[in-house]
Amino acid sequence: MAEPQDIELTVCIVIFKPDRPTVLRTLQSLRNALGSLPPLQVKLTIVDNSPGPSDHAWLVAACGDLPCEIISGQGNVGFGRANNLVLGHTGKYHLVLNPDVEMEQDAIKQALSFMRDNAECGLLTPQAFNPDGSKQYLCKRYPTLFDLLLRGFAPSWLKSWFHKRLDRYEMHDQPANSIAWDPPIVSGCFMFFRGDVYTKLKGFDPRYLLYFEDFDVSLRTAEIARIAYVPTVRIVHEGGRAADKGLWHIWQFVRSAGIFFTQHTMKVF
Repeated sequence: MAEPQDIELTVCIVIFKPDRPTVLRTLQSLRNALGSLPPLQVKLTIVDNSPGPSDHAWLVAACGDLPCEIISGQGNVGFGRANNLVLGHTGKYHLVLNPDVEMEQDAIKQALSFMRDNAECGLLTPQAFNPDGSKQYLCKRYPTLFDLLLRGFAPSWLKSWFHKRLDRYEMHDQPANSIAWDPPIVSGCFMFFRGDVYTKLKGFDPRYLLYFEDFDVSLRTAEIARIAYVPTVRIVHEGGRAADKGLWHIWQFVRSAGIFFTQHTMKVF
């Protein structure tokens, strides 16, 4: 097996009680994207945070000839801590990929090309769409507590009153098809890092079990490298709101918000 420094691209996907059809679509899109490239050293790591023993035969079959390691048995240690299990084994470039993301066939080709041409870029974020084709906004301005509560938990009629405020937070004023440098915060669903930047950051802050780990790592990345929104890298992301996922998810959202605003400057309004 190639040493980490010889691997051009490493990819990490964290799953928890996965929906198999969704994960299979993600893996197929990854294989399609890699298949459109000239041969390069790639390694995929799938970290299974599900409790108890799991059957991984379907994952192995879905990976095909793609070099893949499956890590399991640690239980639900959280998104950030699970991603950090690959620290010390990342390639020249490292992709943090959600198991509910499908990328266009040239997405990785476009990402690699941009990174190779722009040495100052340490983290790339793509142009994203919802499954229905509508635009999804992965770039965010620094949030206030009010923005987060409004976006995550307010009913639609209340959001409509504050749509200009929410549009500003989600950077709707950013041209969709133009490269944009230095968005303050980008989504964790597809984070294309330069490997040495991810290593220098020591990955995600393990205190975040779920939610806000991408906010935190974005702000820390900006201290040592630049972040770029690259619209030629295109994905479809299923996503989902915390408020739609039950009390446990809402509690994790509140808990992580507390950690984030304790660590970074809190703005209420």
